[in-house]
Amino acid sequence: MRLLIGLLLILCVFSCETKKRKKIEQIKTVFEKSQGQETATYLETIDFYIQLAKEFPEINIQIIGSTDSGHPLHMVTFNPDADFNFQKIGRNKNILLINNGIHPGESDGIDATMLLYRDLALKKIAPPKHTVVATIPIYNVGGSLNRNSTTRVNQNGPKSYGFRGNAKNYDLNRDFIKVDTKNARTFAEIFHLVKPDIFIDNHVSNGADYQYTLTHLFTQHNKLGGELGNYLHREMMPTLEKALLKIDWDITPYVNVFNAIPENGFTQFMDYPRYSTGYTSLWNTLGLMVETHMLKPYKQRVEGVYALMTKIIEISDRDYEKIKKLRERTFEAFLEKQNYPLQWTIDSTKTTTINFKGYEAEIMDSKVTGFPRIKYDRERPYIKEVDYHNFYTYTHEIEIPKAYIIKKGWDKVIDLLAINQIDYEILKEDTTIAVESYKIDSYETYKNPYEGHYPHFNTKVSSTKKRKNFQPGMS
Repeated sequence: MRLLIGLLLILCVFSCETKKRKKIEQIKTVFEKSQGQETATYLETIDFYIQLAKEFPEINIQIIGSTDSGHPLHMVTFNPDADFNFQKIGRNKNILLINNGIHPGESDGIDATMLLYRDLALKKIAPPKHTVVATIPIYNVGGSLNRNSTTRVNQNGPKSYGFRGNAKNYDLNRDFIKVDTKNARTFAEIFHLVKPDIFIDNHVSNGADYQYTLTHLFTQHNKLGGELGNYLHREMMPTLEKALLKIDWDITPYVNVFNAIPENGFTQFMDYPRYSTGYTSLWNTLGLMVETHMLKPYKQRVEGVYALMTKIIEISDRDYEKIKKLRERTFEAFLEKQNYPLQWTIDSTKTTTINFKGYEAEIMDSKVTGFPRIKYDRERPYIKEVDYHNFYTYTHEIEIPKAYIIKKGWDKVIDLLAINQIDYEILKEDTTIAVESYKIDSYETYKNPYEGHYPHFNTKVSSTKKRKNFQPGMS
C-alpha cells in the first residue's frame, strides 16, 4: 500500500511538472508569434516577465524606480538558486547586467533577452553555476510607448518600434553622468544595487554596409587599464569572437566610420562616461555594447544577440574567479595611484589588423542632395586586411587630491555624489584648509543647446595654492 501511494505521488509530481512545462512552452513572445517580424510593446514585455516569475522561482521581477514617462523601471533577475539578495550573491557569483531599449527603435535586445530568460528557466540553455543574470527589460519607457514605423526607415524591421527620445525627448545614451532624467537616476540606483561584474548594452547600428550581423564595442581597454584591461582585450574579447564563430555567428568590432569607407581603416569608439559602458567602467565593470547591423533582417539580428548573450554567460561562468579577483585588484591598485587620466587620443604607433568582410563601395553624387554619397555593392563582397585603431593613450591627467571641497549651495553636485554612492562629509565648524584653487581662464561653447545644456570645450584653467577658511555645512 505504501509503495502504491509513493508511486501515485511521484506520478502526480511528474504530471504537474509536465503540465507546468507545457504551459510555459506555450508562452510565446510577440517576436515568435510574428515569425520574427515584430517586437513586443512595453506592456507586453513586462507581462511576459511577470508570467515567467509566477511560474519559476528562479526568476524575480521588481520595480526599482520611476522614469520620465511616469511608468516604473523594472529589473528582472535570473538566479538558479532563487536568491535575489545582491549583497549576498555578489560575493560568490558574477553578476551580468543587461540593458535593453535605451533607444527603443533598436529593439533587438528586448526580444532576445525575453527568449534568453525563458530558455534559461526551461533549461534549454544550461543554467549558469557561477553567474546571476539581471536585466532592465526596457530602459527608455517613454520612447517605447511612442510607437511608430517611420523614424528608422533605413532599418530592416521590425514593423513598428519605439522612438529614440524619451518622454523629455532626451537621448538617454548621453545622460549617464549628468542624470537629467528620472530614467538615468533609476539606472544609477539599479547599477549600484546590482554592482555588476559584466555589463551589456544592446543597440542597432547606423552607417556603413558590410557582411556582419553582429558587431561589438567593448570598453576601451587602455582606459580600463592594468590587468583588467588586458583581460578584456586579450582574453574576453577574442574568446567571444571565437565562440561565436564556432556556431556560425561571425562578429567584428563596431564599424566606427562617418562618410568614409571601412576598408580604409577605422578607430575604436571611445566610450566616455556619458555613455553607458563608459559610465560602468568607472566602477571597473567589464562593459560591452552590442551593435547589430540595421540592414540585416530583424529575425536574424535578434537571434544573433541571443547567441552572443549565451556566450557571454559561458565566459562569465568559466572565468568568474578570475574576473572577481581582477576587479578586486584593480580597485586596490587605484588607491595607490598618484595621477588620474582625463583625456584620451588614438595611439598612432599601434594598430590591430582584422580580416574585414565588407562590400565594395564607390562615391557618387546624390540625386537628392547633389552632394557626394557612398554606395555599397552587395554583389561584390570582399575579405580584406583592415587597420583597426584600438589603442588609446592619455593626453591629460590630474594629480589625485586628498579631497574636493564643495561650496554650499552646490546641491546638484551633492545630489550626484549621493546617487552614485560616493562618500562625503559635511564640515561641522569653521575650518582653515590649505587648498589648490582652480579658475577657468577661457573656454568655448557650442552655439546651440543640447538637451538643456550648452556643452563647453577647449577649457583652460589656472590654479593657485592658498589657505582658505570654509564655513560649516560645506562638503
